[in-house]
Amino acid sequence: MIQHIKKAAVLGSGVMGSGIAAHLANIGIPTLLLDIAPKELTEEESAKGLKLEDRVVRNRISETGRQKLLKQKPAPFTSKANIALIEAGNFEDDMERLGEVDWIIEVVVENLAIKKQVFDLVDTHRKQGSIISSNTSGISVEKMAEGRSEDFKKHFLGTHFFNPPRYLKLLEVIPTSKTDSEVLSFMKKFGEDVLGKGVVEAKDTPNFIANRIGTYGLLVTVQQMLEGGYSVGEVDSVTGPLIGRPKSATFRTLDVVGLDTFAHVAKNVYDQVEGAEKKVFEIPGFIQKMLDNGWYGSKSGQGFYVKQGKDILELNPETLEYIPRQRLKTAAVEMSKQQKGTVNKMKALVYADDRAGQLLWNILSPVFSYSAQLYGEIADDLQAIDSAMKWGFGWELGPFEAWDALGVERAVQKMNDSNIDVPAWVTDMLAKGFTSFYKEEDGDLYFYHHGEYKPVAENEKVISLKRLKKKNGVIKKNTGASLIDLGDGVALLEFHSQSNAIGLDILQMINFAVDEVEKNYKGLVIGNQGKNFCVGANLGMILMEAQDDNIYELDMVVRHFQNAMMKIKYSSKPVVAAPFAMTLGGGAEVCLPAAHIQASNETYMGLVEAGVGLIPGGGGNKELYIKHLSSMPKGVDFDLQQVANRVFETIAMAKVSTSGEEARENNFLNSADGISVNGDHLLYDAKQAVISLHAKGYTAPVRRKVPVVGETGYATLLLGAQSMVRSGYISEHDLKIANKLAFVLAGGKVPYGTEVDEQYLLDLEREAFLSLVAEPKSQQRMQHMLLKGKPLRN
Repeated sequence: MIQHIKKAAVLGSGVMGSGIAAHLANIGIPTLLLDIAPKELTEEESAKGLKLEDRVVRNRISETGRQKLLKQKPAPFTSKANIALIEAGNFEDDMERLGEVDWIIEVVVENLAIKKQVFDLVDTHRKQGSIISSNTSGISVEKMAEGRSEDFKKHFLGTHFFNPPRYLKLLEVIPTSKTDSEVLSFMKKFGEDVLGKGVVEAKDTPNFIANRIGTYGLLVTVQQMLEGGYSVGEVDSVTGPLIGRPKSATFRTLDVVGLDTFAHVAKNVYDQVEGAEKKVFEIPGFIQKMLDNGWYGSKSGQGFYVKQGKDILELNPETLEYIPRQRLKTAAVEMSKQQKGTVNKMKALVYADDRAGQLLWNILSPVFSYSAQLYGEIADDLQAIDSAMKWGFGWELGPFEAWDALGVERAVQKMNDSNIDVPAWVTDMLAKGFTSFYKEEDGDLYFYHHGEYKPVAENEKVISLKRLKKKNGVIKKNTGASLIDLGDGVALLEFHSQSNAIGLDILQMINFAVDEVEKNYKGLVIGNQGKNFCVGANLGMILMEAQDDNIYELDMVVRHFQNAMMKIKYSSKPVVAAPFAMTLGGGAEVCLPAAHIQASNETYMGLVEAGVGLIPGGGGNKELYIKHLSSMPKGVDFDLQQVANRVFETIAMAKVSTSGEEARENNFLNSADGISVNGDHLLYDAKQAVISLHAKGYTAPVRRKVPVVGETGYATLLLGAQSMVRSGYISEHDLKIANKLAFVLAGGKVPYGTEVDEQYLLDLEREAFLSLVAEPKSQQRMQHMLLKGKPLRN
């Protein structure tokens, strides 16, 4: 049996097939991307004198799919260089090359007959023991395997990715009755550990788990909108974050997915079920008219919403005309906005006796009922259903978790009063005294399963800080951060201020954490499980002090910040930073001096202070410059000016990486730093990095002087910025910021090549930061960012 997947083939180069190929390339797996050979030449090919038998023509379809990856947004590649790992080919010339690969993924049109034709060729050319899977979104996996060889059947299963494959976490794995148990186990582990997915085992039923329940919920919402006389905008205003769903809510989600895709998924279930369920999956008449008109959503420029000028208009489903966007405003909506946490927001809304409460009850309660009816049919346990909805549709709470949040007994009573079917097993569960689908005891989680609570399967690589703190408490905490014992001699510093912004409270905890770890632990991880790692320093505090002319206070804060970063850098025990998502400004400055960075695959890191009229003040300029210097080949002369130029451009342009890999390309990470493809494993991987560094006898780095480009280099750095001002690309204030940054990076008024100590560079940095804070135009930029959430160019 295959023990490692060293090479793969993707059959079908459409949006989904090419996206899967890109995801494989992102994790370093060479991939053959195959599609049909064209039957006729394009006008461009004819003009070039090409013929149908020319290889470039025969590979045109797959090569086109491959090249489109470079232009798609959001970007399928973590680095554009990864395209080199994808090789284009065609079904007629390259099927024998399937013998080279360990995993073959079919992603052709959703037609059983066509898929079986493709699998006939696959069975002929694949090597024994290679894994074959289908990315079908709902066709029977069992039927696809009919007529195939025994070795094919043993190694065949469904692997349903969600689009876009790089970003959506869910991977539904669907075995057949003949799938070898070792193959299933391998693919589940591979999916989680290597592909970075949340893997759920689904049964071979129409649309599997997430699309079955998700599509049902979307169609119920459409029906309730029509029956209750709500508008598209009103529904979206309460079916998003207020109930733990994505900002795109219901109809914006449908526009993004595409109505044609949505209708296809709904029809797949409609064709395979009966009775009341079949009626729910029938496409409403006005949506059919939208499909007939080609109003598919974002891909066609209009759907439930359309942008006209600066305004976004919503569709009136009765007239099919676009009208100004509306919001549902009730007392319950306003009350829910004052609540903290999704559970409290939901309770305030769903049980309210107003239009918002009625709508949400009529949307959520049928989904509860439907999910419970399908329990056992689409998955073996309710945890799999909840996980599928969270990972596939971005729900904060799965249906059973949401039911728990509202109170199972109270919800069941209201469902009975509303004539909504409550499956017998739920009634039986309550009768036996089990009042929730999940329970937590001493930090351990359990779920209800056939008359008893079973422990949720624990994966040592998935660390829950919330549950860890409940189980073990904290070493120390203040308003901004907590120090936690991760076990195995490793401590973790968790930020939990608003937006994880860095203030004096966090700086105090950094100092305490390093001291405590040096005495009692092997090392420290700096990480958290918030929405973002850290969006930077507390900008509101900086602006308030600046407007009050408290420069002395700001000077003290910046010194504290710089000293805390130096404490991280020169700790006698290894400090590992575990950034993810937005890691901006001060967040990046916390990472740069760490002994090791273990970044999430989706890490968006940058020193963005120029966008608010400042430069980094916590040592970020110095550390990024040193990081660039350390990446230079040892024993080889290099151009110091080129290094300074690159760092200057990165900071002055406020460049932010679009992935962990791009952060490495921008030298925020070096070759020794790690990237965790599965974000759920990030803290575990960071912890292992600490343990490894400790085992190798980690010692603090030796303090060394830093070579700088000095006065001549300073002039060179400014040349480009001055020409951009003359061309109108940047403002005079942008030039002032660039001037300060160039002076800091150049090391001030010293000769080229002078070696200076780090404190000298920190002093330059702090002086430049404080001078810019006092500038009225910088203060305007800070205020604009705080109010509008985007930079001001003044």
